[in-house]
Order: sequence, then C-alpha cells, then structure tokens
Amino acid sequence: MAYHHGNLRPALVEAATALLDERGPLGVTLRGAARRAGVSQTAPYRHFPDKGALLAAVAEGGFQRLGTAMTRAARAHPADPLRALEAMAIALVRFAARHGAHYRLMCGPAVRGRDHPGLRRAAVAAWELLTTTVTDCQRAGQIRPGDAAGLAFVLWSLVHGLSTLLVDEQLPPVVRQAWGPGELAKHATEVLLQGVAARAPRTAPAPLSPRRRRRPARRPRT
Repeated sequence: MAYHHGNLRPALVEAATALLDERGPLGVTLRGAARRAGVSQTAPYRHFPDKGALLAAVAEGGFQRLGTAMTRAARAHPADPLRALEAMAIALVRFAARHGAHYRLMCGPAVRGRDHPGLRRAAVAAWELLTTTVTDCQRAGQIRPGDAAGLAFVLWSLVHGLSTLLVDEQLPPVVRQAWGPGELAKHATEVLLQGVAARAPRTAPAPLSPRRRRRPARRPRT
C-alpha cells in the first residue's frame, strides 16, 4: 500500500492506543498500527524507529489527556483551590479506572521518560498541575506552609496507589462493591487533606534520647 495519509503521526498514535486498549502493550506493533491507520507497513518508520518509540508516544498522549481531565475538573472550583485539588485527584483516579491499559503503560516500566523527552515533558506537566494547586492552597491558607512539591508528591502517591489497586483489581471485595472510583478517591483525598490542613501547630514530641549503655558489672577480685 502506498503512503497516502496526510496526518500520519496522530493517526498511528490513535491506532496504537486502540490496540493497547484491546490487547495490552504486547498487542501493539508498528505493523498493526499501520494496518489500523490504513497506511503501508513502512510508513510508521517515518516517525517511529521502533515499537518503544510508538508506545512512548501513546503514553505521552495519555499524560496529555490526563492533564486535560485534571484541568477541566479544577475549573469547576475557581474560587476554592482546596476543592480544585480534590477534584483533580478524583479526575486522576477516574482516568485510570476508565483507561486501565493506558494508565499501566504511562506509569509502568515499558517506556521511560528518561529515554523519550516528549513523554517526560507530558508527565512533568501533569505533576506540576498538582504542585501549582498545592501552592494556591497554601497562599489561600488552606494547607499548611511547607514544600509544595513534597506535599504534592504525597498526594500523587496516594491517588496513584489507589489507581493501581483499581486497575489491577486488588481492592478488597467489600470496598469494591460499596464504592466507585470517584467515591474512593474523594474519601482518600479528604483524609489526606485534613492531615495537611492549615492549623495551629501541635506541640512537637520530645526528641528520643539515646539509650545509655549499661556498664558491665565488675568481677570481684580474687
């Protein structure tokens, strides 16, 4: 089949994303994406030297879609950054629950941002959405002062852990049957945000003092 596609790269990424959803990473191939996009088997090499590069582009698109979902969720709370932060966390978990194979690829070992600059930029952009919103919460007096990136990392770890449990179907049956992804994300995020809410600092616990070494008993002289 002669090359005839006018917008090849996005078409191949879209085709590979569909294959990923249907068959997982092992089911994504350059030839399969070409067939699905309706182009020749050699056409993908114009943009992707190998399967890894194609998968990286799919993962990059996933982070872009995730960022869009998080931004859209935050816009519903323009005057309340804390609620916006909660909405972003819920949007992340819902994205993972709806696009399990895609989320596994984005956060798994198949492709790494260090090897694909576009993927790295997209992942960092999604991460910075949380960091920026944490900073907004601190400025509004809703979250305690401190390292915004560190607090955002804790939140990311929480929602990523929940997302992974959902995608891998590892939630306890009683939890899975009682609550949906959005409800679980809301509850987990609320618990965390209550813990980092701005309030009068508690009295710091007394530092632990090192244990004193007991001197061995002296033996009586004979």
